[in-house]
Amino acid sequence: MTRAIHLLPPAVARLIAAGEVVSRPLDVVRELVENALDAGATRIEIEVEEGGLGRVQVRDNGVGIPAESVPLAPARHATSKLPASLPTAALPVTTLGFRGEALWAAAQAGELDLVTRPAAQVGAARVQAHGEDVHVSRTSAPAGTTATVSRLFARLPARLRTQAAPAAEVREITALVGRYVLHHPQLSWRLTVDSETRLTHAPADHRGAVATVYGPLSANRVLTVQAGAVSGVISRPELTRARRDRMHFAVNGRPVVAPPELERAVIDAYAELLPAGASPLCVLDLTVAPEDHDPNIHPAKQVVALADLPGVAGRVKEAVAAALAAHPLVRAAPALMAPPSPAPQPDGTFPALTLLGVYQELYLLAQGEGDLWVVDAHAAHERVLYERLTRELAAAPPLELPAPELLHLTPEQAAQLDERGDDLRAWGLNIEGFGAGLARLRSLPAALAALPVPRLHELLVETALAGGPDPQREVLARLACLPALKAGMLDTERGTAVLAALRECQQPWACPHGRPTVLRLSEHDLAHAFGRRGVRDVARGRDALDTPNVNL
Repeated sequence: MTRAIHLLPPAVARLIAAGEVVSRPLDVVRELVENALDAGATRIEIEVEEGGLGRVQVRDNGVGIPAESVPLAPARHATSKLPASLPTAALPVTTLGFRGEALWAAAQAGELDLVTRPAAQVGAARVQAHGEDVHVSRTSAPAGTTATVSRLFARLPARLRTQAAPAAEVREITALVGRYVLHHPQLSWRLTVDSETRLTHAPADHRGAVATVYGPLSANRVLTVQAGAVSGVISRPELTRARRDRMHFAVNGRPVVAPPELERAVIDAYAELLPAGASPLCVLDLTVAPEDHDPNIHPAKQVVALADLPGVAGRVKEAVAAALAAHPLVRAAPALMAPPSPAPQPDGTFPALTLLGVYQELYLLAQGEGDLWVVDAHAAHERVLYERLTRELAAAPPLELPAPELLHLTPEQAAQLDERGDDLRAWGLNIEGFGAGLARLRSLPAALAALPVPRLHELLVETALAGGPDPQREVLARLACLPALKAGMLDTERGTAVLAALRECQQPWACPHGRPTVLRLSEHDLAHAFGRRGVRDVARGRDALDTPNVNL
């Protein structure tokens, strides 16, 4: 059903006003997509030119706007989504949009062209608005709505100069559209950037949406969650990440920035199935009563307030735990790796340590410079491997693959490739876009080609295009972490080799992820801890140094 547009009373407008809603092209895409979803569209097509500053267009097959309401469409606080008689003490929001600011704000920031027709109406209406200048006319068009915003911020030079580069904005838009696909997988989606199709999705379930956004390998490793007000998918324990960037939540269909309590509820539900610091992939849709949440606390409506956040978190944890309990989750044991060969040219800052023993098959107890040293063998081995890979990366030319390997790219990865492809090629990783969400890996650094790492090529591309500030460092750090010694793999021989190799490192004090490799305890500290006051209670080792900050 369609409802007539009307102006909200000033009291209601003041209740829901939350500031400017269009400050960048991403905001235009979000607002127009939400209008399409509220219109009941089953097919949504988004087109972006020049990073959105040139043109943003969203076409849908929703219910459309009746001709008599079209003149009010670009008016501020004009909406069909809240009743005009709304009490000022209540805001029962059941739609994604509700303030009546989106089209008005778009017309203030750029040039709005809206063509719309309900299915039962003969002929379409067109409204063109820029600032306070509004022109309405008749035209012909299929049922639905096509909203176009062009020349964004052309008359606001200060705002225009502060916009991100087009490639960066496209990356954010692609990620945003991917979020809507994940939470509305039953719809048909298409994103086109500068006449090139970046994302297409045919109606499917959540698993199909994961395949569209993150690729079929990820889709094959997710489990369905369906428990009352919580639905979606979660990844099996072997599909994890160090960051929480693939943990997605929606409240009543609205993708939101999840409160930490919800993310923690999911991670806690995995319990010992997840290693410390790892996060799963999840796409969870939460349903709450309209009166139990407030979406009006942020201009972009990405942050919502929940009346019973602990209760919602508890339901999420129970739903995820139930999904995990319903499936066998056997994980493969890691392969043992030989210790690295020591590199030449030590810098002399790390002392020669004598191994005393191995504690819990992970920590090395050693002595040196009169002190007791505790070495995290995994972190130390990771540092050794990282520096070895760094040296070898610069020493050999890239290895051209005999036959380029075809890889699936998520829309976000494709946007990252457009932005940083030249930088990747500079250090030997040549990834060539192949269209339709595919890419060809043509060459990779020779130092990495022979590493005994499962899914090496896929891992290289995933890490290099993850969006971090330094893809080379992140690739090498991840490849150093995977084969590094783990708990249960350590013995005296390997421990001695790790200590020797760590001494050869240029920066032996921390692993490439920033964790310390060693802790140091002086005999002076031990003597005081045991209450000793004898002749051995003298400054030595660390306490005898003039620079006490060497205690790492």
